[in-house]
Parts: sequence; structure tokens; C-alpha cells
Amino acid sequence: SALINFAVPSGGGHWVIQGPFVIPAAPALGADLGKSVMAIAYGEHWMNMAQPFWALPALAIAGLGVRDIMGYCITALLFSGVIFVIGLTLF
Repeated sequence: SALINFAVPSGGGHWVIQGPFVIPAAPALGADLGKSVMAIAYGEHWMNMAQPFWALPALAIAGLGVRDIMGYCITALLFSGVIFVIGLTLF
């Protein structure tokens, strides 16, 4: 899901692309459908830290550039990635 985010930066677009494959594949592989759906959502949201299009309006108002926040975004990307993996694995 994170890789698809580069071509389709919308959560709804992710579901349109991946949903038809995940819904039948999760039960066939013995995986929980809820966890499978959340894995798609986490992957999409997680990658938003690597390409912060969501912050562009606020940066423009503040007179800042993307380079000014990329360090913070990459730090959040790394820490949240660990949390997402642990959460999906344990629960």
C-alpha cells in the first residue's frame, strides 16, 4: 500500500485498487479481514509522512518549504512504522 501511495495519494483510491484483491485473499489465506483492511490503511497513512502533500497549504501560509519539515516527517515515518508493525503483529 505504501508503494501505491506514490501513484495514488488518496485513501479512497487505495481501496478502489486494493480492495477487490484483499477481500477474497484475506479469508483464503486465513488472515483476519479487519487486520488486512487496516494494514492497507496504515500503509497509505504511513507513507504520507514520506511525501507530505497534506502539509503544503499550511507551509504556504507559514512561508515555509517542504525541506523545512522533512526531518520531522522522516522521524515520524520511522517511529510510526515500528508502532504500526507491532500493532498489526500483536493485535
